[in-house]
Amino acid sequence: MSYKYLALMVMGILVSSPGCNPKDKTHSVRKSEVRNDSLTLGIENTYDQIPELPIEISDESFRPLRDFRSSDLQKALEAVIKSDPNLSKLISNRKLCIGLVDLSDWETPSFASINGREMMYAASLPKIAVLLAAEDAIHKRELEETESLKRDMHAMIRYSDNQATTRVIDLLGYEKIESVMRDAKNEFYQEEEGGGLWVGKRYSKSGKTNREPLKNLSHAANAYQVCRFYYRLAFGRLISYDRSRDMLDILKDPGIKHKFVHTLLKLAPDAAIYRKSGSWQSWHADSVLVWDEDRRYILVALIQDSEGERIAQGLVGPVERALNSFKSR
Repeated sequence: MSYKYLALMVMGILVSSPGCNPKDKTHSVRKSEVRNDSLTLGIENTYDQIPELPIEISDESFRPLRDFRSSDLQKALEAVIKSDPNLSKLISNRKLCIGLVDLSDWETPSFASINGREMMYAASLPKIAVLLAAEDAIHKRELEETESLKRDMHAMIRYSDNQATTRVIDLLGYEKIESVMRDAKNEFYQEEEGGGLWVGKRYSKSGKTNREPLKNLSHAANAYQVCRFYYRLAFGRLISYDRSRDMLDILKDPGIKHKFVHTLLKLAPDAAIYRKSGSWQSWHADSVLVWDEDRRYILVALIQDSEGERIAQGLVGPVERALNSFKSR
């Protein structure tokens, strides 16, 4: 057998092997195949290739977040949170709600939550519902994508500008926002699932309201539905791939550096951060999608406590310890 023929055979085997074909987007390296025990800034790096967001997968390959609930991640999360007496008390009193999605192996994510379906007042965090409704209206040509609208959408998310948000709400109307949240393709608000994302009041002192039916809240969220929002966004499953990418661009590089972001900028200054938060009086909420070589996860927290800002900053460390504990099993 000639060397030339042997070389051609080897090349053919390599190209046809799973994971070696660059067009094969449904394959990823499994934990059992590659293991890197080095820790970089606290999170274990077990995968070599990181797809860009949003991740492109087929309709057949995409599965809902509920399919990936992990008992191991649940145990790890509960262990670190309940080891802190203050956090444990907030959990018991249903004044702390947490959702966590590990996307290290993006083909097989893992999901855990504590009080995940407990709906709370969430201040500005539900502005992501206004963002989704606006993108939906633009996609359906119900709204024209003007420069002024685009500026307001960016200001609404990146700087949590209340005046910009109110202008977008007025363009959409409450009926449009509610219909998008309840739409069968989204299901971000479901009474039977504890409610979810809701915006039924302008971010101003005046105007009519459309409060949600379960708790009569004006700006509401629960951790499970916010996790679903970021999860579907990460896979290009909100409206369309292009609209999902547009929303990711708006959510990226938050202009307000508090809560989760305050800590993440110290732990992972080079990570891509997609984020929306909110605060009003004793209610504090934060949500983030973190994406780089060492960190790929979604974290959501809803807190009712006067020290909510400090609590949110302090949650990132325990959550990353839970992720490390989970990955080491």
